[in-house]
Amino acid sequence: MNKFSFASPAVAGEAIEIVASEPGSMYVAGGTNLLDLWKYNITQPDLLVDINKLDNHHAIERLPDGGLRLGALATNAATAYHPMIEERYPLLSKTILAGASPQIRNMATNGGNLLQRTRCYYFYDVNTPCNKREPGTGCSAIGGYNRIMGILGTSDDCIATFPSDMCVALAALDARVNVSGPKGERTIPFADFHRLPGDHPEIDNDLRKGELITSIDLPPDNLTTHNSYLKIRDRNSYAFALVSVATAFELENGTIKDIRIALGGVAHKPWRVPEAEAALIGRQPDDESFALAAEIILRGAKPYTFNSFKIELAKRAIIRNGRMALNPSSQLPGARPSA
Repeated sequence: MNKFSFASPAVAGEAIEIVASEPGSMYVAGGTNLLDLWKYNITQPDLLVDINKLDNHHAIERLPDGGLRLGALATNAATAYHPMIEERYPLLSKTILAGASPQIRNMATNGGNLLQRTRCYYFYDVNTPCNKREPGTGCSAIGGYNRIMGILGTSDDCIATFPSDMCVALAALDARVNVSGPKGERTIPFADFHRLPGDHPEIDNDLRKGELITSIDLPPDNLTTHNSYLKIRDRNSYAFALVSVATAFELENGTIKDIRIALGGVAHKPWRVPEAEAALIGRQPDDESFALAAEIILRGAKPYTFNSFKIELAKRAIIRNGRMALNPSSQLPGARPSA
């Protein structure tokens, strides 16, 4: 690790001013991803700005419109087990608890979860070309071992996937990200926060220099009754998703009134296709309807040498998770989804 300076301001404005004005400076909260990147020499901050002392960013509280505000510095564990999250946003709780390990969830923060970088093998190997790590050097994954890589929204410069479970639920729930920076405060719709790789895979999100995530807002329409998160991975403990699906819907007279479907493990950002959701409004919540959504969501999927299985896997996962959301008790320990 390189030599670095350290600052620990107690006021958000001071932290923002430091990072905005000091080249090589970075925020740190839980540090669960940053320290990994640092140890692998992928990032070498000259100045680390600890934001854990900042006031007003640790709470989880109700909003006047009936929604909920998640402090960016609240830990993943505190969020997943918060009574208001468990009661009103169970989909979010399920996705958080599907990610990482209890020890990491105890340290990782909500804001940091949004800022995770890809777990691509080649991104972490500094001896191989990687456009995300070193723009213009090439993408080793395209012609390499790409089993875990993306099949949607990829480009000739990058086929990496975004690793977060929590963010798949936030995409499905239409969350909004509140940030503060040198030019003031702004709110970013969650769908616009993360970027597809395009020609600049080194840019992961819409944050500007010095901007700090302060909170995440959840809307009041939380689709509490019918929801499920299905994470398909190589092992049940501490593994990233090959494909994951967050599904939530509301029924009226036995048909779908509102529905959200978001995928993880398939793209550079959580993947959601509003057209697929619109196609299911007024339909029965059955395998035929979920299969229709799956076909629409996976249109344009581009497989690579070792990950073509992800297309069929994603389609089947969407159907299965729709069935699980219809009957949330199927997600209890020992339960099996109906045939």
